[in-house]
Amino acid sequence: MNEGKVYLIGAGPGDPKLITVKGLECIKEADCIVYDRLASPRLLSYARKDAELIFVGKSPERHVLKQEEINELLVKLSLDGKTVARLKGGDPFVFGRGGEEAEVLREHQIPFEVVPGITSAIAVPAYAGIPVTHRDYTSTFTIITGHEDPLKDDSRIEWPCLAGRSGTLVFLMGMENLPLIVGQLLKHGKDPGTPVGVIRWGTRPEQQTVTGTLADIEVKVQEVGLTSPAIIIVGEVVQLRGKLSWFEDKPLFGKRIVVTRSREQASQLSEEISRLGGEVLEFPTITIAEPDDYGPLDQAIQEISDYQWLIFTSVNGVQHFFKRFRDLGRDIRELYNLRLSAIGPATERALAEKGFLVDYVPQEFRAEAIVEGLKTRIKPGDRVLLPRADIARALLPQELRKLGAHVTEVDVYRTVKEKSSVRELLNYLKENKISVVTFTSSSTVVNFVEMLGKDNLSLLEGVVIACIGPITAQTAQEYGLKVEIQAEEYTIPGLVKAILAYYH
Repeated sequence: MNEGKVYLIGAGPGDPKLITVKGLECIKEADCIVYDRLASPRLLSYARKDAELIFVGKSPERHVLKQEEINELLVKLSLDGKTVARLKGGDPFVFGRGGEEAEVLREHQIPFEVVPGITSAIAVPAYAGIPVTHRDYTSTFTIITGHEDPLKDDSRIEWPCLAGRSGTLVFLMGMENLPLIVGQLLKHGKDPGTPVGVIRWGTRPEQQTVTGTLADIEVKVQEVGLTSPAIIIVGEVVQLRGKLSWFEDKPLFGKRIVVTRSREQASQLSEEISRLGGEVLEFPTITIAEPDDYGPLDQAIQEISDYQWLIFTSVNGVQHFFKRFRDLGRDIRELYNLRLSAIGPATERALAEKGFLVDYVPQEFRAEAIVEGLKTRIKPGDRVLLPRADIARALLPQELRKLGAHVTEVDVYRTVKEKSSVRELLNYLKENKISVVTFTSSSTVVNFVEMLGKDNLSLLEGVVIACIGPITAQTAQEYGLKVEIQAEEYTIPGLVKAILAYYH
């Protein structure tokens, strides 16, 4: 029997980028991921495709599994020889019951490792602009469970001691007990004017912060309808929020934005959105695959010296053409006599990275502009090689032939519909938690509609549709989608700029 192992991983407070490097490595390695409610769903996208995902989340309203059942599950999975990533919100040893799980694993002689996480006790106040310590205010802070009933006879919380301290008090999971917590602190002599902050869903787009004092915080929380999960921070440092707030000031804060590009291409758009404070939901609708038949491409490469022009209409076209060129053992010096054209700056950069200077890049990044610019450059009889996707528009080769060029179109890659799970996206749409859906090509639109299902398109009511350019926007409109954002520059930076302009 293979020996299993369990990693007790702290997933951090909610922002998926706050996972540790080691935690992410363990997620990627695991055969099975056992995760709870407070761990970011985006972390699951790093799991192996064959990994088993088991939700054991707990909330004040319901428990999917009791703690004893979770312990038994971890034991069973590891005894079956599986490497298990037990993904817990925050840090596993800060009110995460990780210690109990570790004890059970040790009793069964199951190997385990603890991977600490960034606790919400520190990270959530930081995202709200509240440092838990500050030399002008306090040098101590205390983390207290807010889940325990403050009025029970056998309480382990020393309320007189807490009320008498001048340091910062951080209560985790205390939203339901807020009136009792406030009552106990006041009862034992805490100044009613002591600043208090309550932060819900800290580090996430839904982050909501209410500040007040022990005297009025209950009323203020009720007025805005704040519910769990939230942390309560008590102390003079709360006053610094007005000066140090930063996360909620980001231009895309509070926006959850769907990225429909392929996994291979999503990173640039996702990173830009995250940098500006938005949360990305990656829902790849396409994947890039090899062509069904390499014959036409191989033949064109064999005759490469007979061509005068090589035109690329995407970064993917560049990458796949040169990969095949290399795989066939050809020498890049064979291309010395060719003139090059690229549809836009990203494609131009991809060629520059391979050591090529481009002869022509249109000001407007689409096929029509390429044709217009090449009218005075391509001569009748010139041979043009056009390596691109299998579903590319027919306009470019048609118009080049009208100029007298002999055009050879070859598929260097295929655009295939991705097999993404639609469940998470549907849940977010039903809860009105999606702000924007982005489309970067017509194929992303077509596949998105097919994957979502036409019966569910009504869920997009109130969701902003953002397209990278007019061709993509036209496709979206043909499917009945109302396009509210269209980039003026048909690039990823141009799309991000257009989203920013829409909201500001």
